[in-house]
Amino acid sequence: MLLIGLTGGIASGKSLVADRLESLGAVHIDADVIARQVVEPGTPALEAIRQAFGEGVLRPDGSLDRPALGALVFGDRQRLDRLNAIVHPAVKQRVAERIAEASDADPDAVVVYNVPLLVEAGRAHELPFDHIVVVDAPAALRLQRMVEHRGLSRDDAERRIASQASDADRLAAADIVIRNDGPVARTLEQVDALWARLKHETAAADSTSRSG
Repeated sequence: MLLIGLTGGIASGKSLVADRLESLGAVHIDADVIARQVVEPGTPALEAIRQAFGEGVLRPDGSLDRPALGALVFGDRQRLDRLNAIVHPAVKQRVAERIAEASDADPDAVVVYNVPLLVEAGRAHELPFDHIVVVDAPAALRLQRMVEHRGLSRDDAERRIASQASDADRLAAADIVIRNDGPVARTLEQVDALWARLKHETAAADSTSRSG
């Protein structure tokens, strides 16, 4: 099995790359999806959040009221750390389960773990990644995408970009870079080439294990 960490700045095109890899046969694990799953009604993490922050962070149907919780923790480092201490272990456990499931189902699987804040959270080395792939696009282009395609104001888009790691920091963590600053077809060509490389690596590893 190969474990790939996929990251990139906001609006860099991570979803485009992840979707393409999944269509080619990769197992896609989305950190944002996992983070929502571990706080669904009935989960231990949601109950811990309720105990820590009160009933006001729940909607009438018992689900998490994200805006209400965000209002409590935004700008309050102590509360944010408390929230992260609840959510991060739950996410880590679920991701480990998904990786184990993928490996058990196919020892030659390519697992792509899509983590938007991999560099910011210092998680580049928490998992035994075989490669860290960074999707890269200039900040000015990402700003344009957020304003034109996501409906954000320019100020809001700029704040979001500024809150993340710099392009230089992300690129410093990268083993492989996918440039997404041109036509979609060009980006997909890079992803297809990456897939061919990864499959070659799994085949070579499989051959080595058999010969050993």
